[in-house]
Amino acid sequence: MTDRQSKGIDKYSLIIPTYNERLNIALIVYLVFKHLKDVDFEVIVVDDGSPDGTQDVVKQLQDVYGEDRILLRARPRKMGLGTAYAHGLKHASGDFVVIMDADLSHHPKYLPSFIKRQHETGASIVTGTRYVKGGGVHGWNLMRKLTSRGANVLAQTFLWPGVSDLTGSFRLYRKSVLEDLINSCVSKGYVFQMEMIVRASRKGFHIEEVPITFVDRVFGSSKLGGSEIVEYLKGLIYLLLTT
Repeated sequence: MTDRQSKGIDKYSLIIPTYNERLNIALIVYLVFKHLKDVDFEVIVVDDGSPDGTQDVVKQLQDVYGEDRILLRARPRKMGLGTAYAHGLKHASGDFVVIMDADLSHHPKYLPSFIKRQHETGASIVTGTRYVKGGGVHGWNLMRKLTSRGANVLAQTFLWPGVSDLTGSFRLYRKSVLEDLINSCVSKGYVFQMEMIVRASRKGFHIEEVPITFVDRVFGSSKLGGSEIVEYLKGLIYLLLTT
């Protein structure tokens, strides 16, 4: 047991997968440090071979904040969101792990609320939700709002997961719980988030929700397309049959 653990001080590992996020990664890191001033944490950037120079920016951030606070754990190419989290988890030294996007859609200002809710409830998972009072989305057109809401309604109807936002990807996990869930999941792409929370519910883990406002990316283009929607539907059927 480390001195930190013996004193009951938790450490948080933030895993941020990136692909072509050169314009966003410095700002998201700055905001993390701004909102977690009194928290022991590290940021693990898992970059999938971005051709836009994302890794060069991360190396500059290491010069500013230190290589012990900013960890670059690159991969040679795009290999899927689920495997990115698994890769980052191998290098995480925290008691808890936060997964979040690099495109500023997940604002770090909510992180203290996640941590506070976990402390108050002892939850194994705290997940951000757009679909309760106080939550919402900003910057989406009507079609994308309908698509997201429809995806959640389908999942709620068929899977009964016990949470309001299955497709969100802004979550805090107890590290041991995340390790368990990653080993249980077979999905690798965008369905991964839904499978994680459904399997967590089936395993009986304590899940709490915090309302967040999801903001559409400021810089760059969305990586969600028709193929991801097809994968979502296939994943929904798979989980219906296997959980």
